[in-house]
Amino acid sequence: MTTLHSSFELIDKRSIEALDITVLTSRHRLTGATHYHLACDNSENALMIGFATQPMTSRGEAHILEHVVLCGSQKYPVRDPFFSMIKRSLNTFMNAMTASDWTVYPFASQNKKDFFNLLSVYLDAVFFPNIHPLDFAQEGVRVEINQDNQPEYHGIVFNEMKGAMSGEIDQLYYALMPHLFPTTTYHYNSGGDPAQIPKMTHEDLVAFHQTHYHPSNAIIMSFGNIAVDEIQAKIHDEALSHFDDIQKPAQGKKFTSVVEKPLSQPIQVYDTYSADSDDKQMTHHVLAWLLPTITDPRLRLSLRLMEGVLAEHSGSPLRAYLESHPLAVAPSPLLGLDDSHYQMVFYAGVRGSEPEHAEALEKGILALLNQIADNPISQEVIETILHQIEIDQRHIGGDSMPYGLTLMLEAFSTAVHGGNPLDVWQIDEHLAWLKQQAGEPNWLQNLIRQYLIDNPHRVRLTLSADTKKAARLVDEENQALATLDTTLSDDDKQNLLTQAAQLKARQAAPDDVSILPKVGLEDIPSEVAFTKGIKTTLSLDGETYPVHLYHTGTNGLYYYQVITPLTDKVADEVINNPLLPLYLTLLSEVGTNNYDARTFQAVQASHSSGVTARISQRTQLTDKESLSSYFVVATRALNRKLEAIELVSEVMNETVFSETDRIRELLQQKQSSWQARLASAGHAYAMQTASSRMSRQARIEYAYSGLPALVALKSFLASAQADDSLWDTLCHRLSELHQTLISLPKQVLLVCEEQVSPDLLDEISKHISTKKTPAPSQKVSQKLVFDTLDELLCQQDEPKTAWLISSNVYYNAAAYQATTSEHEDTPALMVLAPFLRNGYLHGAIREKGGAYGSGASFDSNAAAFRFYSYRDPHCAKTFAHFDKSIDWLLQTKHDTEQLHEAILGIIAGMDKPGSPAGEAVKSCFNELHHRDKAWQQNLRAKILAVSIDDLKYVAQKYLKNKPSHQAVLAPIEQELALIDMGFKIKKLS
Repeated sequence: MTTLHSSFELIDKRSIEALDITVLTSRHRLTGATHYHLACDNSENALMIGFATQPMTSRGEAHILEHVVLCGSQKYPVRDPFFSMIKRSLNTFMNAMTASDWTVYPFASQNKKDFFNLLSVYLDAVFFPNIHPLDFAQEGVRVEINQDNQPEYHGIVFNEMKGAMSGEIDQLYYALMPHLFPTTTYHYNSGGDPAQIPKMTHEDLVAFHQTHYHPSNAIIMSFGNIAVDEIQAKIHDEALSHFDDIQKPAQGKKFTSVVEKPLSQPIQVYDTYSADSDDKQMTHHVLAWLLPTITDPRLRLSLRLMEGVLAEHSGSPLRAYLESHPLAVAPSPLLGLDDSHYQMVFYAGVRGSEPEHAEALEKGILALLNQIADNPISQEVIETILHQIEIDQRHIGGDSMPYGLTLMLEAFSTAVHGGNPLDVWQIDEHLAWLKQQAGEPNWLQNLIRQYLIDNPHRVRLTLSADTKKAARLVDEENQALATLDTTLSDDDKQNLLTQAAQLKARQAAPDDVSILPKVGLEDIPSEVAFTKGIKTTLSLDGETYPVHLYHTGTNGLYYYQVITPLTDKVADEVINNPLLPLYLTLLSEVGTNNYDARTFQAVQASHSSGVTARISQRTQLTDKESLSSYFVVATRALNRKLEAIELVSEVMNETVFSETDRIRELLQQKQSSWQARLASAGHAYAMQTASSRMSRQARIEYAYSGLPALVALKSFLASAQADDSLWDTLCHRLSELHQTLISLPKQVLLVCEEQVSPDLLDEISKHISTKKTPAPSQKVSQKLVFDTLDELLCQQDEPKTAWLISSNVYYNAAAYQATTSEHEDTPALMVLAPFLRNGYLHGAIREKGGAYGSGASFDSNAAAFRFYSYRDPHCAKTFAHFDKSIDWLLQTKHDTEQLHEAILGIIAGMDKPGSPAGEAVKSCFNELHHRDKAWQQNLRAKILAVSIDDLKYVAQKYLKNKPSHQAVLAPIEQELALIDMGFKIKKLS
């Protein structure tokens, strides 16, 4: 139904056949709020309310406001309605996000009642928040007086940004932005610089909301099969109709984006980042060019084509140059076109260099660009990038985020800057224009000249490692607090003590969440969603290959995977091989008997999305020491690109591990990117470390893919610099592993539209056979550092482990031995995790303790029950709270409402849908791992039957007074304190 509510006027109506949606663009008559509705036959309805937010400081007002508006509103004066609704909902997504120049509040649900419940809460939150001073103190920043009568900074966003700004890549980005954008909002850190956040006041926050969160500055997007007039009636009645008086005028300020003042000549700047070692080759060099705005869809696509030609894959000239540069280790993570700002940016640079190489690298990059612009660019290269753009456009996402929200977020920045989001959703007309332009002589070369070579708005940043910077930042914070202390009178300190007591009382006060809308267990669908496939076979050369065939809507793409079961002694040989993770990284990135590595990357890009390799592995249902394992090689491609099937065969049957220079490049890149992402995934590594002794899979994952493997990789790369023979040994061992894997029996997974499956199956039958190639002749006895990792598989327990990293916050985890999937206690352990998070951990560790996140989880693959905290200012206090949560459960009387909320969360997570292709792949592997629909339906029934007594029983049985393993990723400067706490210290270098 596409009839609008009377309070809205229709601006445009457009059908987009490629996405099977109809876009209705309308405007609210009273306030001017814009609404884009993507009408389609999809039961996962999604909605997003967003605002242009353009802070002109780094105090974090946009980010803090995003947190505080979700802490209670006029209609729902609950202290924490956002987290309360997570517990009272069947949502498939709930969040809020602050970008550099906009803030959005998205959610999704498959349940119509739930959708409107969430819409009511979100509308009231963003338009009529209470913005209580104590909520600002909790979520943003506050000063508290400690037991020594000294001031301290506290606050969730404050701690979150301390953690975020510990990340190497975040430091790189925010060191560059002020120079690239001298005058506009991008000059500042919208998330908040920890040194500037304490300058933020409650009055500033209220003013920022009043200025930015008016409907005139709002863009609302919705997606799904709910009638648009129903959605608009709710938006109008509950929110927009109330903007009609002096306090809430109908018209407010609509923010418009500003073009940066151009630089007259390039500049060079220098800065440092906090690092955990002072090794050589730790410097970043990045060139950044400021480009035109994103609102011209054809120019945006043109620059995307330019980016692709230069840097799409390892065979592209700029990326190949940066990957193999003798003065650096790897390309910069800032590489290519960034169209997330009002004005686009193009990056090129390296990491793993030395400070003195800045000029040489800049000259080399500019010389390469001139060389490319002075010579013909083959039509084949251009067609490859156009092909990649088409794949991206046709691929239906939704496996990590609901598909509707993915579409909205892709187009929101265009809409918020005054462009037309339809240009993002419907690009066929613009693609046709682009193909025509790309055929013109020198057209692409002229783009490179105009926007890169001859563009004076260019910044060169050299960012060097500084092992003392993290400690210096702590010292600067302490100095700021010491200075503050000299200005605080006794009355000031008493007022701060009073505020702290008030906040503590507010956090401890029981919340009447009954005023919030909710769904109940009766709203849970009775059936588990499960995609049913067709079981068939292919026969070739006397061999039979099982086929798992799924027909579904894939928008003109097919998804092809070759699956190799790993069984018996071969499974042990493969899974216990410490080189397996490196092998999976390198496979399809190295060369073959027919192509060198860089040429093969170009061939893959011309026919497919690329070929990937992985291991799909689960702990067996009843035995924590047994594994169900499959080796998987996969690709996706346009229906007309049957060549992608042969590519998979090329990877499996023709790969050679002989180009040691290429392998060196790839492993150096892997080590650099791995090290850089520790601060963003610290809690995952802490949980992995804590549970590393609980099951066979947990031991293997920790030893071969965890932090010990990073240490081993760094050690190998250092040793191989001095001893070239190590590369020969590595390549020989990788070849042996490859021959073992490709000689095993295979199965096929194909997800496609029904009409194309006969042709695809016919093509697969031509290429599925295994080429029998001899294994490497001689055996190599030389040991590699990776071989020592297998000692971790049988190592004695280490009850307390601390990994030291460059960070200003902690990532804590504790793990207890638990059960596998089939055990009778598993359903109760699954429900116990959200019950503890909702009832105790969130309040104690996040709200009161100031950590960005905390919780508990049950992992049947690790056979472990785990507690964790994320970007946490505390260590010992948090581990104490993990224990206290168990006592809280056992010693407190709980009502069934809390139980039902925990069960709702578990079921919502199980029912979260993916893309059509993703659902098919998930169903296939669930069956392969013996978790078919009947098994899942049975588990669902057991979860719904869990009682509070069951929770207390499993807590007593597995947690109370039981041995736990504690792990923490912690600041380097805290080594002595951690030793005093009994932790065994481990370092990455």
